[in-house]
Amino acid sequence: MTKYMLVSFKTCPWVQRSAIILREKNTEFEFRHIEPDNRPDWFLAISPHKKVPTLTIDDKVTLFESNAINEYLDETISPRLHPEDPIQRAINRAWTDYVPTFASSVTGCAYAATEADYQKAIAKIPEAFDRLEKALEKQGSGPFFNGAKYSLVDAAYAPFLQRYLFLDRIHKIGQIEKYPRLKAWTEAIMNRPSTHSFPAAEFEEMYRANVKRRNSWVSQFVEPARAAAE
Repeated sequence: MTKYMLVSFKTCPWVQRSAIILREKNTEFEFRHIEPDNRPDWFLAISPHKKVPTLTIDDKVTLFESNAINEYLDETISPRLHPEDPIQRAINRAWTDYVPTFASSVTGCAYAATEADYQKAIAKIPEAFDRLEKALEKQGSGPFFNGAKYSLVDAAYAPFLQRYLFLDRIHKIGQIEKYPRLKAWTEAIMNRPSTHSFPAAEFEEMYRANVKRRNSWVSQFVEPARAAAE
């Protein structure tokens, strides 16, 4: 049996995408967490960009960059999550390529230093949400991006939709409610067990703690864990 080791920071969304794919394919893997501020030499030796994720296969070869890792996993482990139709597959890849822009637009407010910067970041969300709303309308009835079948696109967006929900609970943004298809898609993804590397409440608390440590404008609204849970 092939041995996989996925290296991660605990709350890294890009690693989460690859972990989701491995779970969707019911594939055992070692999930090894390292600290962003203390990247060990063995990791630096296998990661050309010095970033997570990396996926080591049978202790012999290491892949890097989440898109490349996910494409490899989909080509080598059943069931196939990419559409069989080459046009639909190309459309899916194009929407996966949009993820970095989407992520920056939808979760960038977490890094805003001032209220003015926060408002500028929030103003970018409707365009990103509208693009996905229109794409979902074209793709079919749902609940997933391609309709009934889960795909690499669902896995690619899941971590960032999850973080939008976290930020919305820290300080109300109130945008996703305006996009019914996107909201339904988000709910379907959040209900998918593969989305979650940790218990949902535990992971949200880790994310909130990270926001607090950034000392960005929105961090002032992060409540203590006990108060947030009540």
